[in-house]
Amino acid sequence: MTKYSLLCKPLAAIHAIVCVWAIVALSACRQATSSQAVSAPVSEVEAPRFNADSAYHYIEKQLSFGYRIPNTPAHRAASEYLASELRRFGGEITVQEACVTAYDGTVLNARNIIAAFSPEKKDRVLLFAHWDSRPYADNDPDVKNHRKPILGANDGASGVAVLLEIARQIQTKSPRIGIDIILFDAEDYGQPYFAEQPDRGDTWALGSQYWARRPHNPAYRARYGILLDMVGGKNSRFPREGVSMQQAPGLVDKVWNAARKLGYGDYFVDEQGGYINDDHVYVGRRVPSIDIIAYDGQEFVPQWHTLDDTIEHIDRATLEAVGQTVLHIIYNE
Repeated sequence: MTKYSLLCKPLAAIHAIVCVWAIVALSACRQATSSQAVSAPVSEVEAPRFNADSAYHYIEKQLSFGYRIPNTPAHRAASEYLASELRRFGGEITVQEACVTAYDGTVLNARNIIAAFSPEKKDRVLLFAHWDSRPYADNDPDVKNHRKPILGANDGASGVAVLLEIARQIQTKSPRIGIDIILFDAEDYGQPYFAEQPDRGDTWALGSQYWARRPHNPAYRARYGILLDMVGGKNSRFPREGVSMQQAPGLVDKVWNAARKLGYGDYFVDEQGGYINDDHVYVGRRVPSIDIIAYDGQEFVPQWHTLDDTIEHIDRATLEAVGQTVLHIIYNE
């Protein structure tokens, strides 16, 4: 409470009464002003308009390199393109080289691509996705395809594409906070069902596991993180993922409420989803993070880990729903 130091000399009773009333009136006036200042709504910032056509193009570009599987020329070429695009949009780039071991003992030369926008700002938010594609179509209806690689138009490329378009918008109009974008590698090299080794859940998300142990900056801090995984499929629905609700329930509320307000409630459904062992689990050890992912607790999209995970099953409307929602969130921090 504000303290007032007003001295009234008791020259007469009437003077004292007037002075008391003056103090009461002044205090009431100031309290009213203070109350109005506290209750005044914060003006909402209009975020840039997300361009779904641009995001769609970024998916096409990623697929043009072929299978983005670690230890392949296509993987290397794609990583160089992604780093150059983020740099072109004004990001300060760090490529974190990591040797990680796959479920079968194969040493993977992984690359986590990190872009810092407005690195001088201490208040930061982390956005991330995985950019590699799976070497096995082990959910394909045809068992003969189970050892073939997938293109990963939705599973991998869609999240990256949304982040590239967000980076392009950040270059045009900077939000008040600093933004970091990390494209994690070796997320989708997890153990297939036909492996001879005992089943292990920690064979997935190898790039983010590495980063969680050895971040590019040991002192790195961010307010929170948002993972985008499989965010471009037709008729996609994004329930509230289980680990996200454990790590950052308030952030889940903020994102889902914003999506509904923006008209994307048919995508960001107010339902409890399943629990996913995804990049946000490991990033969450350093930064409380959530996962926007098309998983209802029982099934992923029909094209998940099949040869049908191609550009034909990508929907611009889904890309827009996710991209515009995330833009709204970061521009209103």
